[in-house]
Amino acid sequence: MTLDPNDYEMAELGPAIKDVDDLDELHSILDAEKEGQNRAGAIALIESRIEKFEGDGEEEVADAGELDLEEMSTADVGNAVQSIDEVADLRDLLDREKEGQDRKGVKRLIESRIDSIEGSEERDDVDVEAVEELPPEEKHPDLSHPTADKRHVRALHGGVYRDLWVYCETQAGELVDVSKEMLGKSRELMDDYNDRYDTDERVVAVLIGDDVSKHTDDVIAYGADVVVVHEDERLSRFQHKPFCELFCDMARGGASHDGGEVSGGRDADWRDYDKPRYVLFPATNNGRDLSAQVQAELDSGLASDCSDLYIEDTVISNPVKTGVAGEKKTFERVLHMKRPDFSGFEYSTILCLDNPRREFHPQGGSVIPGSFEIPDPDHEREGEVVRHEADLDDDWFSVSVTGYEKLDEGVDLTGRDVIVAVGRGIGDDPTRGIELAVDLANAFEDADVGVSRGIVTGSYQFDGHVERYTHEDRQIGETGQVVAPKLYIAAGISGAVQHKVGMDESDVIVAVNTDPEARIRDFSDYFVEGDLFEVLPRLTEALKNGEFEAALAETPPGGPAVTDGGDGDE
Repeated sequence: MTLDPNDYEMAELGPAIKDVDDLDELHSILDAEKEGQNRAGAIALIESRIEKFEGDGEEEVADAGELDLEEMSTADVGNAVQSIDEVADLRDLLDREKEGQDRKGVKRLIESRIDSIEGSEERDDVDVEAVEELPPEEKHPDLSHPTADKRHVRALHGGVYRDLWVYCETQAGELVDVSKEMLGKSRELMDDYNDRYDTDERVVAVLIGDDVSKHTDDVIAYGADVVVVHEDERLSRFQHKPFCELFCDMARGGASHDGGEVSGGRDADWRDYDKPRYVLFPATNNGRDLSAQVQAELDSGLASDCSDLYIEDTVISNPVKTGVAGEKKTFERVLHMKRPDFSGFEYSTILCLDNPRREFHPQGGSVIPGSFEIPDPDHEREGEVVRHEADLDDDWFSVSVTGYEKLDEGVDLTGRDVIVAVGRGIGDDPTRGIELAVDLANAFEDADVGVSRGIVTGSYQFDGHVERYTHEDRQIGETGQVVAPKLYIAAGISGAVQHKVGMDESDVIVAVNTDPEARIRDFSDYFVEGDLFEVLPRLTEALKNGEFEAALAETPPGGPAVTDGGDGDE
C-alpha cells in the first residue's frame, strides 16, 4: 500500500486518492482506514472510488443515507459529497442539514456539488434573469459619496493569458529555499496542465536584483522553462517600488492597459500574450509586500499564505460571476489555492474568477515556505534566459539604506535532529513545563526546545531562567519556523492547522496530551494520553536508560478518529 489514509485529514484525502485506479490498492486503503480512524466520510469516499472501477466500469455512488451529518465536520462533508452524483441524494442531504445543524459552510458545499453536477443547464425551479448593473450612485442613493464601483481602467477585455510565473526571491545574494519549492511545484502543475489541456504553456522564473544572473542555471534546473532577469546595482536591497514596477512591466511586456485595451508594448520572440495566466510569490516578508502591490497594479486578486495548489475546471452559479441569476457556468483552468482558514482547523480554497465585465489575470497567490518539497535539480534541463530592459526612474529610489546593523538571527531549529515543543498544556505550572521540556531536549545529542504560538502570545508568567525559551524566535508553525526533525515531541499542543504546517514533515511525531480527542492525534505516529508533567520526566528517564523506544512502544501508534480542538497556532 503506497497511501495510508490515516496520514491524511479528510480535507486532504480526496485529492490524494483521486488518481489511484488500482483496485487492490484501493481495497488496501479502505482496510487501513477501517482499522485506523474508521471515519464514515473517508470510508464513503474510498468506497466510491472503488466502485468506479468495479463491475462493468459504470460508476456507482455511496448511499447518501449512510452519512451522519451530525457527526461530520464541514471538511468531512465536503469530501464525502464528492462521491455523490445524484442530485436528488444531494438535495436530501441539504434538507437534512437545514433541519439539523443548519451550518452555512456545509450547505454551501452541498449546493456547490449540485451546481457541479448540473453544469450550465438551467434549473427548472429558478427563474433565469439578467443581473442588472447599476452605477454606485443609484445602488446607494443614501450615501453622499458611494464607492461601490470597483472596476479599473487597467483591466482587459478579451486578453490573452499564458504561462505560470514564479517570483524567485534572493536574500544576501542566495536563492531562498521557498523559491526552489515553488519552481518544483510549478513544474508539476504545468506538466499536468499541458497534458490535460493539450497545450505547451511554461514555467517562467523572474529574477530581480543585483548580480542575480548567477542563479539562472539553478532556476532552470529546478523547473523553469524561461528566466526573465533584470539586474541593477541599485537593486541590491529589496524596495517595493522599483521591484513592483519592474515585475509589472515584465508581466505586461512593456504595454499599457487603458479602457480594457492594450496599447504599446515590446516585440518579444519568447511570448505572445498580454499577461501571465498564473503567478506565484513566496509568503516571506518581502514576498508578501511585493505580491500585494503587483497584483493590485495588474488589476487582479491575491490569495495569500497558501499551502497547496492545483488546477482544474470548476462550476459556479454566483450571478456576479455568471452575469445571469439562476445560471451556472464552467470556468476552465482555474488555479485552486488552499490556505488554512482563521479557525485554524479547516482549509479554505480561494479562486480568482473573471466576471462578465471584468477579467482577473494573473490568478495569483503567495506560498508559505515549507509547503512543498524542494525538488532534486536537473542540471541537464535547458531553458531560455531573457534580459529585461527598462529604465529605472530615480523617483523609485527616494529612500536609500546608508548603513545597517545585522540583528541576531535568533534560534534556528531547522537543523535539529530532535525538537521538544510545548503548548498551552503547561498552563498549570508554566515554568515547570518549560523546565521539563529543556530536560528532555538536553538528554538527546542534538535537540532543542520549541513552542507553539499560544505560548508566545499568552499571558503566562515564567521565571527568568526559562524565559528565553518562550520567545517568538522559537515559535513553530505557519507564522514561525517550519521544521522537519527526525523526532518531534509535541507536549500539550492540540494540533491546529497553523501548527501542523510547521512540523508535519517530521519523520516521527510523538504527541502528549490529556485530551484523547486532541486534533494532533490525527497526524501523530505515537499518541500518549497523559499529563505532560508526568509523561515528560518518564520519557527523559527512559532515554537516559536507553529505553526510550521501549517506553513509546507501550503506547501503540494510531488511534481512533479525533474531533477539532484548540485554537490558533496552539
